[in-house]
Order: sequence, then structure tokens, then C-alpha cells
Amino acid sequence: MLFIQNMNRPQSPRLLPILALLGLILGLSSCEAWRLDPQTDPVQAVLDKAVEGNYEGMIVCVNKPGETALYAAGWDNRESRTPADPQALFKIASISKLYMAAAAAKLVAAGSLSLDSSLESLIPEVAGEIEYADEISLRMMIQHRSGIPEYIFHPDFPDQDPEADYLTTAALIFGEPADFRPGRKYQYSNTNYLLLGEIMDRALGYSHHTYIREEILQPLGLTRTFSLYSEVDSNEVMSGYYAGYEPDLKAATHTRPGGSMIATAEEVSIFLRALIDGSLLTTEEQAIYAEVYEYEHTGWLPGYTSIARYHEDMDAVVVQFVNTSKKQNFWIGLERVYRKVVRAAAKTP
Repeated sequence: MLFIQNMNRPQSPRLLPILALLGLILGLSSCEAWRLDPQTDPVQAVLDKAVEGNYEGMIVCVNKPGETALYAAGWDNRESRTPADPQALFKIASISKLYMAAAAAKLVAAGSLSLDSSLESLIPEVAGEIEYADEISLRMMIQHRSGIPEYIFHPDFPDQDPEADYLTTAALIFGEPADFRPGRKYQYSNTNYLLLGEIMDRALGYSHHTYIREEILQPLGLTRTFSLYSEVDSNEVMSGYYAGYEPDLKAATHTRPGGSMIATAEEVSIFLRALIDGSLLTTEEQAIYAEVYEYEHTGWLPGYTSIARYHEDMDAVVVQFVNTSKKQNFWIGLERVYRKVVRAAAKTP
């Protein structure tokens, strides 16, 4: 059963009779009218409390077998005072890497790629430009164990044309020493997935975005998940805000692989459940995926933060979108809210 909770802040108890009457006028049952009050649902109560001075707006999806509950609180757009919409499109940032890893697993299973191939053999142009390119394997890149430096921290990156090809962006770190010898440890680097996008494009002979749409999104019936901001109606995308900075960041373009996708919370939950329960990948593809990547992810872009995880104890995927961001210590508060959401979801009938 799908239901959308009230998108506004908590109502006064004195409004309950009015809400119930309104429900009867609209043809709702008294139970459905009661559900509209956030004080009757612990998840909605967490969201309403969280947006009081901390975040502009929030969306949460709780996907349990046979039912999906959607919640929202705060603002979609604070200038126009548009309430947050639980069905809004959202920039999911690095959650995009789950889709890319799934696509890579499918290509490996099909024999189009090998996890043991070296970066140098896959992209010969990086020989002599990326340290240890002859030792870095595709497996290491997918797992963030390559030691390749992070391109987004380069001082020239903010001034780069967002439509630049992937190797032009990768060239920002050409000649830099490796962060560590390949395979020695884990260190998250967006450059791994920037290069993975290039590798998949070469193996396919066309864009990996098209492959993800045709082989992952369409089979799951996901019509509200997109690879790029340019593919969507901007009016359907939730606004994004960086703490201490007034302008809406929605129009900022992010095109690099591993951080470019846009989706609804509900569709992220459907994808993640399918990735976990085996309904998306074949047995062979699932085994490859399990070897190389995880089944949860967070996302961060200026104005957008997100968390998507599966919780086995209640067999639920819980997705949290917040259209506010700032420096990394911001995650402490986000994770605290997420834990409260999960605890509340476990208590919700």
C-alpha cells in the first residue's frame, strides 16, 4: 500500500477535528483523515522535528515488502514556500555509483569486461599519466582500492566546463603521485568512477547512461530515474541549498559518472531492493557484484545529501533525502536523523 504523509510541519491537536471533518468532506475514511496528522506517525514526527532550523526540506521512503510509505517535511523551495513533495526528483549524487557498479557487473558477466584487466590496457592514454596504471585493476577501481587521487579536490576543477569529456577531467590529476600502492587499502575516490564511465563507454561503443537505462531502469519499470539533469523537467527537481549560501543550487550541472543521476526516493528504494533480493541481476551477475561493491550508499552534492540502506531486521529499504548540505561534519547530524527515522519506521504499523 502506498500512502503519502502530510508534507507540512506538525499540526496543533486542536486541528484534529478539522482534519477529520475535511477528510469526510473529501470522501476519506476517518482512519485516512487521522493519518494526515503527523503526530500519529513516528516517522513523520522525526522529519518535522528535523526541519525545525536544521534543514530546508526532507523526503523519506520506507520500502517494506508489499508497501511503500513516503514522507516529506519542510520546503521544496524556500523562496516560494513550496512544501516538500515526497514524489519530487532529487539529485542522488554518489548513490549513482550503485547503478554503475551493477552495470559493470553485468558487463563482466557478459564477457565485455574483466575485473582483472589493468587500467592501462583499458585506457592506454593514461599510461605514464596515472601512477601504477599497469597495476591498477578494474576490480580495484570499482572497490576504491586503486590509490588514484581525487579529482574534485583539484583547485582547477570548479572552473572546468561541466560538459568536458571524462579524460579531460581525469587529466586534472595526471602526474600526481598515487595516494597508495594499488590494492593496499581502501580510499574513496570519485576518479575511480569517472574512469569507470570511460571504460564502460569504450566497452559498449555507446554511453553507459544508455546501457543503465535499458538494462537496469527499464526492466524495473523505473520511469522517474535519470542519468543527467538535462534529461528532466527542472520544475520537478527539488531545490537545493548550501548552509550559509542563499541561492538555490538546483540548476548547478553535475555530469561526471558516479554522481550525476536524479531520481525519486521511491525509485531508489525499488532499485536497491531489486539489487539486494536478486530480482535485478542474474545469479552470475549477483556473485560478481557481491565481490566488488556494497549494497548501500550515501550521496553529497552542494545542496543535496542522501542516504540509501537496507535494514534486514525489518526487511526495509530506507531512503532519506535532505535538500541541504555543508561541510562534511554535517553528516553527524544527518546520520543521527537517519537512525531516528529507522527506529521510528520499525515502530510504524
